[in-house]
Amino acid sequence: MIISKTPFRISLIGGGTDFPDYYRHNKGLVVGGTIDKYCYVSTRFLPSVFDYKHRVVWSKNEVVNNNNEILHPTVKAVFNYLKITKGLEGHYQGDLQKNSGLGTSSSFCVGLINSIKNLYKEKMNKKNLAKIANHIEQKIMREKSGSQDPIWASYGGFNSINFKKNNFKINQLNLKKNNLDNISKNLYLIYTGINKFSHNIEKDKLSKLDKNIRYLDNIYLLAKEFEKKLITSKNYDFIGSMLNDYWKIKKSLSSKVSNNKIDEIYTECLNAGAIGGKIIGSGGGGFLLIYCKKRNLSKLKKRLNKLSIIDFSFTQNGSEIIFKS
Repeated sequence: MIISKTPFRISLIGGGTDFPDYYRHNKGLVVGGTIDKYCYVSTRFLPSVFDYKHRVVWSKNEVVNNNNEILHPTVKAVFNYLKITKGLEGHYQGDLQKNSGLGTSSSFCVGLINSIKNLYKEKMNKKNLAKIANHIEQKIMREKSGSQDPIWASYGGFNSINFKKNNFKINQLNLKKNNLDNISKNLYLIYTGINKFSHNIEKDKLSKLDKNIRYLDNIYLLAKEFEKKLITSKNYDFIGSMLNDYWKIKKSLSSKVSNNKIDEIYTECLNAGAIGGKIIGSGGGGFLLIYCKKRNLSKLKKRLNKLSIIDFSFTQNGSEIIFKS
């Protein structure tokens, strides 16, 4: 049995510019990092005594006789891409729910590939892991997804990712641990209570790409400024105001990015003393990311007493194997 542990991620500024339709003709830049919330994927070879070939356990318990009978779209795509012919059993567990905007689907895809490759005793470097996961999601599953998520899931760390044509380059921001702690201690995830399907939102954004080019250009420039400030500043309160600037631009990409409930929660956060924030991921639901000084946290909790508020820390490691037998 092999168990992989793969982090989820928080994209701070730049999401949208990591879509191939944009960065293949321009440049993309996303700044963010992986956090201490994970998905765990276990795989093992199934003995031939069972009257089925594969067993896949997620929110469903699937037993099937061939790859194409698998209902979970990512598992089916990964099994087919890796040409799995031997019977396998796979289990998924996660610290946070799917469709949360934290790159959970890509983390699962990366974690599954990593687990299976190790089960077959095949070495897999971070770059190939990210590229295979991106290929499966974008080309095989036809997901309308950006390219950042599998990269962060594979590499880990707090960094910026540059995109140009068909390539990416990771720039390690090399912030000291106490600086990262100072950033994360004022950042909070607030669950909106809305489960969303990012594919439809991203599809709507891309259908308006000609109109959205100027907004994405502005997001790219904002990400460049943000990256520079992270490296040179000693006070990080600018993060809140720049997240707010990004949020305003992001809402211009599609009417589906926000809704009345999200806007109401965000306003409540500002009234409680938060400096700024934005929706995580494509929008439409999932988690809000809020920058709020610790001294205002009790006020924030009081105003949002029915909503989950989650703190977190940034981490350095990407997908890793934590158990082998």
